[in-house]
Amino acid sequence: MGLFDQIVGAINNPNQEASSSQLGNILGTVQQLSGNLGGDFGATQAAMSILGGHVRSALQQKREESGSTGVQEIINQFAGTTPNPLALASLFSPSQITDIAQSISEKTGFDVSQIQNLLPALVPVILNLLKTGNDTQNSEEASNNVLNSFLDADGDGDVDIADVMGMAGRFLGG
Repeated sequence: MGLFDQIVGAINNPNQEASSSQLGNILGTVQQLSGNLGGDFGATQAAMSILGGHVRSALQQKREESGSTGVQEIINQFAGTTPNPLALASLFSPSQITDIAQSISEKTGFDVSQIQNLLPALVPVILNLLKTGNDTQNSEEASNNVLNSFLDADGDGDVDIADVMGMAGRFLGG
């Protein structure tokens, strides 16, 4: 599981931003959001995986347009654990947001309006996971191995976000 391994490696590397408390905050935010959707953590993870695929595509496109530095700037600006509609708008057009919400709704059973309300909270969380690989000396530098692992995935459509959430819970709990 490459992405989670990269995050754990970042936690263990003093030159990278990741910490157990950062991972715990991310996991706590996802659990809280899950509670807002009736407590179905599995469905929330599924929604994050679907959204993760869209985030990956958007960031890959941004990388083609403005290079790795442009992608790093988006992550540095919008990563967090609080809802931020600007994070969503930085990656997706309004029609893309509607399509993403519909796709997630079809696969998870959540109401489309619930998903649309959740997206401004989930996008910063996903970006925060990717920020864990930032270099503590120079966060502007595009040498984020967690981000690179996420963007350079094999393209099989399997986005590791849900797996990362499950493994993070086990990692922090044990």
